[in-house]
Amino acid sequence: MTRWQWVLRLLARRMWFRASLFCIFGVVLAFAGVLIGHALSYDFAAKLGSKSVDEILNVLASSMLAVTTFSLTTMVSAYAGAASSVTPRAVQLLIDDSVAQNALGTFLGSFLFAIVGIIALSTGLYGETGRVILFAGTILVIALIVITFLRWIEHVARFGRMQDTIDRVERAATMAAKAMALRPRFGPRQRIIVPENASAVRHTEIGRVNHVDVIALSEVADEIGADIHLAALPGTLVDPARLLAWSEAALDEKQVCRIRSAFTLAHHRVFDTDPRFGLVVLSEIASRALSPAVNDPGTAIAVIEAGTRVLATMLRHELDPNLAPPDNVKVPAFAFPDLIEDLYRPIARDGAGMVEVGVRLQKALASLQAIEPEAAQDCQREAADALERASAQCSSRSDRERLDRVHKRSWNVGLQDVAAST
Repeated sequence: MTRWQWVLRLLARRMWFRASLFCIFGVVLAFAGVLIGHALSYDFAAKLGSKSVDEILNVLASSMLAVTTFSLTTMVSAYAGAASSVTPRAVQLLIDDSVAQNALGTFLGSFLFAIVGIIALSTGLYGETGRVILFAGTILVIALIVITFLRWIEHVARFGRMQDTIDRVERAATMAAKAMALRPRFGPRQRIIVPENASAVRHTEIGRVNHVDVIALSEVADEIGADIHLAALPGTLVDPARLLAWSEAALDEKQVCRIRSAFTLAHHRVFDTDPRFGLVVLSEIASRALSPAVNDPGTAIAVIEAGTRVLATMLRHELDPNLAPPDNVKVPAFAFPDLIEDLYRPIARDGAGMVEVGVRLQKALASLQAIEPEAAQDCQREAADALERASAQCSSRSDRERLDRVHKRSWNVGLQDVAAST
């Protein structure tokens, strides 16, 4: 995906974008009677009985403004509730919700359609035949309102609730996982080694990488006749001291600027290209649920299961050939230890005194090993850390013994016993 495609994708998600499209549709539909009304015969218009369109438009104008205000209030309340009870980082997923945006756009566009129709009728722009077109458009708008309102009633019942937000974050993280260039890298973290004679590129700004235009980088690589190696994946915080990319060929100032412009920076992370961000947000939801003020281990367990499904998607990841980066752009893989630490470490810390959370952590890590044996060492290390934290916080001897039994079944005997005890 090029940078301009990425910008257009973000633009299409703006709440005002869909609302504007519906408003334009409403205005065009209202003026359709003026433009094509002459195509109908007067006798047909007289038989149809479109005299009541004035009253219908007045009802639409008065009711749709109230419905739009109500819908907007509901959405704002859902945003505030998610920010206070779930995590502020998940609010963007609610703002991007297509059903809510379509509902708001439909109600606002219907209001504008009614207002424009009333104004046009009062100025005499419509003849008898034009009123027929307006009447038909009004019936169409009413049908759209009814369908949208029924969907909105069903949707608002769960919009912004805890489980709904967890599901949204899981879906966003799963989509980002499926878009990864490579499967995760297992084993110890590897340090980026740049040859001494290589040309290093750093950014002049400070921000989070939201998108990397690998097509633009490939064009630069073709010009210099050498590969370009990425050093900053989406989600990375870059600054003038942080390496963006490097190449063994010499780069002039213009080529360096083109490489910098291929990296889209912003003040905040996004879900689309950053699977680690989804895991971080999931862990934040669990940490808030495990706080003494909330004390909700059930939500933490739901988060563990959701995050484990996301990690399982990463382990089973097979790159789509259409999404593969060009051969002359080398994209590093995400480190699997970082991924599981982003998700499980905060939960193990905040839920150390709850045996049910500790047991689910042990079983979740064991299930990842069953999916990918190469991940066994990383998962076992994280499981041992979780066990150590839980053993230090659990006041009950029976709880400590239970955690120890689950850990030993998972990592000392084999995964068959883990499946039997689930």
